[in-house]
Amino acid sequence: MELTSVSDIGIGTFQEYYQNVLLSDHSPSTISWIPSLQIFFMMAMGPIVGTIYDRYGPRWLLLGGSFLHVFGIMMASLGTEYYQILLAQGVCSGIGVSAIFQPSITVLHGWFSKKRGAAFGIAVAGSSIGGVIFPIMTSRLVRQVGFGWTMRIGAFIILFLLAIANLTVRANHPPYPQKVTKEQLLRPFTEIEFVFVLLGFLCFTYGIFVPINYLPAQALDAGMRADLVEYLIPILNAASLFGRITSGVLGDKIGKYNIFIVVCYLSGIWVLALWIPATNLAAFISFAALFGFTSGAYVSLIAPLVMQISPAAEIGFRTGLLFLNNSIGGLTTNPISGAILDSSSGWVGVKVFAGVFCLVGTTFILAARVYRVGWKPTVVF
Repeated sequence: MELTSVSDIGIGTFQEYYQNVLLSDHSPSTISWIPSLQIFFMMAMGPIVGTIYDRYGPRWLLLGGSFLHVFGIMMASLGTEYYQILLAQGVCSGIGVSAIFQPSITVLHGWFSKKRGAAFGIAVAGSSIGGVIFPIMTSRLVRQVGFGWTMRIGAFIILFLLAIANLTVRANHPPYPQKVTKEQLLRPFTEIEFVFVLLGFLCFTYGIFVPINYLPAQALDAGMRADLVEYLIPILNAASLFGRITSGVLGDKIGKYNIFIVVCYLSGIWVLALWIPATNLAAFISFAALFGFTSGAYVSLIAPLVMQISPAAEIGFRTGLLFLNNSIGGLTTNPISGAILDSSSGWVGVKVFAGVFCLVGTTFILAARVYRVGWKPTVVF
């Protein structure tokens, strides 16, 4: 299912291409609003998508999302101006992905009562498979057939995959519309551990998307050959495939919060210890692989972490709140990073920004765990 999200898996590739070719007359900070809006709409639509899902199930969301996602990519293939790419890829396609992603994940809750971590890990691993294929395909096709036809070919592939998704994704239970009361809206913000989780994911979002978006551009700037740079994002996504599945499986055995804290602390350490001094091919590849593996937990454990501290009747609503919360970081991370890059601190400042926010975000998740079960590392939580 997740293989369909080219707007997610190809962000780093598009950032490098726009920055150096199609939109070279715009600053990195300005260009970064395109992937930022994609990420924002993918997450910010969470409460709206969740409400529609509760009332009507996943069918109409998947159908409408499929149309918007493919239509946005097709329109981007015709774009030559900044505003055209921004509206097509950043807004239209981003809204479409939101309507596809959340229902596809939410239905898993009804089908699995055990080993949910593994189920979520396997489900979101699909985007990692696409993340290996699409960036390489995009980089090669751009040189052979141009940007327009590259986007159209990608759109046709996605259309085929989404047709399969529309025929196969089903909810295990019929829709059960619920009226969201004022008490429901406020209750999550009165629970300390849930507030810590919100703050943790908000901060971690500021850190995780920087390497995904800027690693190819920074590698080129450091002198890495262009024909090798195009493999960095596929390497990161290939490692993320194993990281997402592993974190989901281990989460069922040793605790979802426990495994999330360990691997996400490592993500911050990789940024500060490996990416900052990286200047050669081996360093960039090592960082891409290690960061991809550990950061995979961010995607595979978002919903399970919320489920573990939420009433069953409010899981969908609270997951939507978390996505909406994350959208703030998704919208502002890249423009902030672009502004830092344009300043005197340059690439070092961007990397420090990413690494510190990864560590701070993980610390908030640790605080949520400590508040719930105390300083007991052996507790499965």
